[in-house]
Amino acid sequence: MSDPLRPRASLRTAVVWEVLQDALDRRVKATGRESLDVLDTGGGSGNFAVPLARLGHHVTVVDPSPNALFALERRTAEAGVADRVRGVQGDAHGLFDVVERGGYDVVLCHGVLEYVDDPAEGVRNAVAALRSEGVLSLLAAGLGGAVLARALAGHFTEARQALQDPDGRWGTGDPMPRRFTAEQLTALVEGAGLTVGAVHGVRVFADLVPGVLVDTEPSALDALLKLEAAAAELPAFHSVATQLHVLGETPGAARA
Repeated sequence: MSDPLRPRASLRTAVVWEVLQDALDRRVKATGRESLDVLDTGGGSGNFAVPLARLGHHVTVVDPSPNALFALERRTAEAGVADRVRGVQGDAHGLFDVVERGGYDVVLCHGVLEYVDDPAEGVRNAVAALRSEGVLSLLAAGLGGAVLARALAGHFTEARQALQDPDGRWGTGDPMPRRFTAEQLTALVEGAGLTVGAVHGVRVFADLVPGVLVDTEPSALDALLKLEAAAAELPAFHSVATQLHVLGETPGAARA
């Protein structure tokens, strides 16, 4: 599902796509429907929505940015999937001003919790958009990855600040409003009534490896992809991942 023309992009999203693809396949099998209804909150220009639509699913993208939605419209037209992707302006707080409750088989909440005022409310709203048998794909910035990156760059005071800050920020110049540990994200998902199906570390190594090593060595990208996949499920590496991915399932979906 990743874009073969964007190898560096695929390196950063391959683990999420693999987990999401498996969840979609299981939902298709359980529902008996080839086309699922997917809600992509904060979906922007369609990095996930367009590949999902290419698979035949119907995707509603909710994003607060008119520019992102304009780019989404252009991108879906170029990909020939405009009939399967709908973009609406909105955010996680006012989600049900623009979409219906309980109307989706799968909800993507990627890169949203870092920016909302109340992450718990954001997760509850995402869960409320699911059908009785549904799956939540949650992707958020990891605390450990930021601490490690600042330390390796020689910014030791900032690394310690991020480690001690309640929101995981390394200082006033930090562009990320909030970061999470795997434990915090799983607690949010479980607190909203879902069963945690899987937790993966994303970009464990990708952001630390110099680009020149990947771009100049023909086999390096594939080897790094395999390394990321091997480490993603191991709890020991969750604490140093740049992002964390949690797959949550409604009780009905978990039993299916």
